[in-house]
Amino acid sequence: MPDDDLRARVQQIAVRQQAFERHLVRELAVDDNGLRAMDHLLTSGPSTPTELADRLDISTAALSLVVQRLERAGHVDREPHPQDGRKVVITPGAESAARAEALVAPLISGVESLISDLSSADRAVVQSFLDRLLGVYDEATRHAVPGDRT
Repeated sequence: MPDDDLRARVQQIAVRQQAFERHLVRELAVDDNGLRAMDHLLTSGPSTPTELADRLDISTAALSLVVQRLERAGHVDREPHPQDGRKVVITPGAESAARAEALVAPLISGVESLISDLSSADRAVVQSFLDRLLGVYDEATRHAVPGDRT
């Protein structure tokens, strides 16, 4: 890559993110929706099946299959809802959460190290660029997905 080819670098970040997600899928022995569900549970906390289906933008029936696979593999547990005994809450399995966090920790640590190495001025430039890049993605997504709710 030429030194000044930012577009190629942005593309490579996306490619590497996809490769990292495939690595997690293999290491955790889950499918893509299972990984997405685990990510939401680990970052946002326990969730009802309906809430989780909404977050993943899949039907509750499809989520039911995802949760069954994750539960069989020990990745999640179903627990009674604390306020409504008719509902259940999906929680990350303790051992699985620790394994997932161990797999992701080097990436998080590396990113945090890069951020801490930036001067305030460099950080402002990078933040502005990334905010604008996110806007480009959001705009492209709104135009590309018929019926998108965002």
